[in-house]
Amino acid sequence: MADTPIDLRSDTVTRPTAAMRAFMAAAEVGDDVFDEDPTIHQLQDKVAAYFAKEAALYVPSGTMSNQVAIKVHTQPGDELLCEETAHIFVWEAGAPAALSGVTCRTIRGEYGVLDVSQVQGKIRPANEHYARTRLVCLENTHNRGGGRIFALEKIKAISLWARSNGLLMHLDGARLWNAIVATGISGPEWAKHFDSISVCFSKGLGAPIGSCLVGPKEFIQRARKVRKLFGGAMRQGGMAAAGALFAFENHIERLAEDHRNAQVIAEAIADVPGLRLDPPEVQTNLVWFAVEPEFGTPKEVQEQLKKQGVLVSSSAPGVCRACAHLDVSAAQAERAADVIRKTLRKPVHV
Repeated sequence: MADTPIDLRSDTVTRPTAAMRAFMAAAEVGDDVFDEDPTIHQLQDKVAAYFAKEAALYVPSGTMSNQVAIKVHTQPGDELLCEETAHIFVWEAGAPAALSGVTCRTIRGEYGVLDVSQVQGKIRPANEHYARTRLVCLENTHNRGGGRIFALEKIKAISLWARSNGLLMHLDGARLWNAIVATGISGPEWAKHFDSISVCFSKGLGAPIGSCLVGPKEFIQRARKVRKLFGGAMRQGGMAAAGALFAFENHIERLAEDHRNAQVIAEAIADVPGLRLDPPEVQTNLVWFAVEPEFGTPKEVQEQLKKQGVLVSSSAPGVCRACAHLDVSAAQAERAADVIRKTLRKPVHV
């Protein structure tokens, strides 16, 4: 077993690089509640420009960013439409209902991806008995979809339908950077189909803290108040924002390395009878795989790999996830693949 485990549980486990730590230590700061932190201003301005939007708001987490957007876009009693495995619905602790009084109408997609035909007909009638359908939330790349890229043509069609029906569009773009690198499609091209976008710095980009919410200036002004309401206003937040700024300026293009490493891991999983890639095509840095019942349980697979120094997660029923990221080198990905092939050659519970 290696002295240091190869941690494939998530791209959130990355540690700041030495250069990032030095950049953070040298950050110029101010009181961001007074809107006086120059490093936060710099980050927000650069991210807004990257997506050709008017403004951006730095927040502590992707969950907060998504939930601030929902709060600003809706009224209590409204309804949003999302795919049934969307992060906003599954992994944000029921926040749309708890924080905004909004219900989620979920739709089963194909590994997180919806077609416009699936949302058509889902708008509630304008009647006092019904919630008001107000917002469409998409996710790109889609976490439970195995890092699947939400095709731009599908997004265009859904956005056109939504806007023609008076609905707003929000993108949970926590891993949108991965889609940008994998497709070569620019930030503004993705962004123009949404009224707001959340992007995360603490996943593939390797910063320790933070996300940005991006949108029109008036929307971001309202979002600042909601961020305060949710407890997300920070004082000298530039110390954290500097890590995000360094990641934004230095770590986007290198995501292609994570995509290559994920392919190495996926090939090893595909070689093991009793394991099945789910989805079968790995497009970015996430590798989800199902464990056949006769083989064992995801928890048993997780424990077997852990004993050999490879960490994966098993947070959803019947499946495990391996995630390539900044702190996993090509050599480590190869070593993890070798461990998977050798350790899981036969059912783990026999």
